[in-house]
Amino acid sequence: MRRWSCFVFLFYGIFLPRILGFPQTNTSIDCDSLLPNYEAEPQTSAPPYIIAVSFDNFEPGNEIQVTLEALKDAGFKGFNLQAREIEGDVPVGTFKITDPNTKGLECHNMTNSAVSHANSDLKQKVTTTWIAPRDVQDLQFIATVVQDLEKFWVGIQSKILTPTRSESVNGTGKSKRKV
Repeated sequence: MRRWSCFVFLFYGIFLPRILGFPQTNTSIDCDSLLPNYEAEPQTSAPPYIIAVSFDNFEPGNEIQVTLEALKDAGFKGFNLQAREIEGDVPVGTFKITDPNTKGLECHNMTNSAVSHANSDLKQKVTTTWIAPRDVQDLQFIATVVQDLEKFWVGIQSKILTPTRSESVNGTGKSKRKV
């Protein structure tokens, strides 16, 4: 009987996460390629997800609200979100983790340079705050979104954000001038 119990425990520990649709452990998305660490091909159709940002322009230290959202009832279980310069391939800036469904990641030895899923619960929307660094060019947010083990989209992009160098924008991204 003891042998049977060990077998059942082992079976559930190994196969149940896959049966339920998204593994609970050791599921990550590569910081550089933005590909999940399992053997499936990315979808080529238009993604049912959008990345919305709170401002078009930023200065160093500005906090930009970034929202990854499912269109209609698509939902998602996993994601990796980064800010990258248009001509770059490494994350820039850092994320302030504000949503319990998210966690910060360390990419290229920079703490919280990317944000990812903290669990495999089905999500419709996650929101985080990105803090703009110094000396960056035009950038956009880029994401991989995992709907399930067979369906994921790589390279979902936000609109382009442009750095400003004027004194007319304060640390929140709002104008200091009164209208």
